[in-house]
Order: sequence, then structure tokens, then C-alpha cells
Amino acid sequence: MRQAIQRIAFCALLSAADTAPVLSADLPAGFVRLADIDPTIRQDVRYARTVNFLRRKAAGYDAPVCILTGRAAEALSGVQKAIAEGLTLVVFDCYRPARAVSDMGEWTREGGPPDPQWYPAVKRKDLIAKGYVGELSTHSRGSTVDVAIARVDRNTAPKQACGAPDADTLDFGTGFDCFDPMSETAHRPLAGEATANRKRLVEAMRAGGFRNYAREWWHFTLENEPFPKQRFDFPLTAD
Repeated sequence: MRQAIQRIAFCALLSAADTAPVLSADLPAGFVRLADIDPTIRQDVRYARTVNFLRRKAAGYDAPVCILTGRAAEALSGVQKAIAEGLTLVVFDCYRPARAVSDMGEWTREGGPPDPQWYPAVKRKDLIAKGYVGELSTHSRGSTVDVAIARVDRNTAPKQACGAPDADTLDFGTGFDCFDPMSETAHRPLAGEATANRKRLVEAMRAGGFRNYAREWWHFTLENEPFPKQRFDFPLTAD
């Protein structure tokens, strides 16, 4: 019953967003900057920096900003309002230009040995075959987000097995972009509170209308996305 009530509330949010969208003149129709919808959601856009599996900025990431479809941004804001006091969502990636997807694919095909921080048990050239790097990405449709839950007070979290160092997130067992079976949402066993925290995140996002990608605990796509068959390639810019 409680989940049904939450669903109704989120649907109302999405309906309101459709009738009164926040427009960004510099973005394609239907897209917004997350900060214009909900500035309380923490942004840590990794592909605009060097702390990612590429160890450099990705093509098209000209600024560390989260851009989403208006519908996805409003839904994510609803999740932010629903999570417990003292916690916040933190996004690592949102809309991803198609040129960045190609960049990642080309980088992968260059090959190389395993990387202890990012892909400890697989060779670089095998990341596509293993499903860790995609030839296409739902992120390019604008309604997919990589997200975790963090503490507002930024306390230090337990050391994570691999992936990006996220000192202020809850314990999810691995960091963002840990290309390893440990990152599968239902992976068992997990140490500490990681299993409970993954469940908390999945349930909160599901109530907000997002479905999880089972291979990555952090990856969610809006179920009722507005551009299910389109892929975009405009760059991320500050304004």
C-alpha cells in the first residue's frame, strides 16, 4: 500500500513536469540541467575529470554537469525528497554524448592488462565482450543516471573493493565503475552493510520510476523515458 501511494505521488510529479517544464535554451527540447530542477542533489560527474576508468576526460564532457531529460530530472528529484534525512543522492554520470560512447569503445579496443583499481580481473580489450563497456549506451538517450546515496555530512565510508574512491557514500561494496562481478546488484556475499544499502537504493529508485541494470548497482533508467529510441550527441557545457 505504501509503495502504491509513493507511485501515485511520483506520477503526480511527472505530470506536473510535463505541463510546466523548465526550459534550457542552450539544450535540445526536453532536456534540462539537473541543478535547475534540484540543486540539492550532489553532482560528481566522473567522465569530466580524470578519476575514471579511462584515467582522462571523455570526449564531449566539457563541463562536470548533470544533464537529463526533464522527466528524468523531476523523477530523480522525487527520489531525493523521499530518502532519509541526513542522506543525499550523488550522481556520477547522467546524459552521455554519443561521441563519449565511441571514445570509450575505441579506448577499450586499444587493449591492455587488467587495472587493479577499475577492472582487476579482465583485460582491457575484453571489457566490451564482458558487458562492462557498451558499443551503445542508454545514457545517450538522456534518462539514465549513475547514482549512489551519500551522507550529507560527508563522513568517511569503508574502503571499497574497486572503482572510483567515493569517501562520502554509503558502503555499496564497490565504487562506481568497478568492472567486476562484485558490482552486480544482487552479488553475494558482500561485506558490511553493502547488501542493505544496495537494496535501499534500488527500492528508492524503483519507487521513483527507475529500473536498475542488474550488472551495475549504480545504473538506473527511467521506465517511461521520453526518447526510448533516440541517441543524442551534444556536448556537456557549463551553460
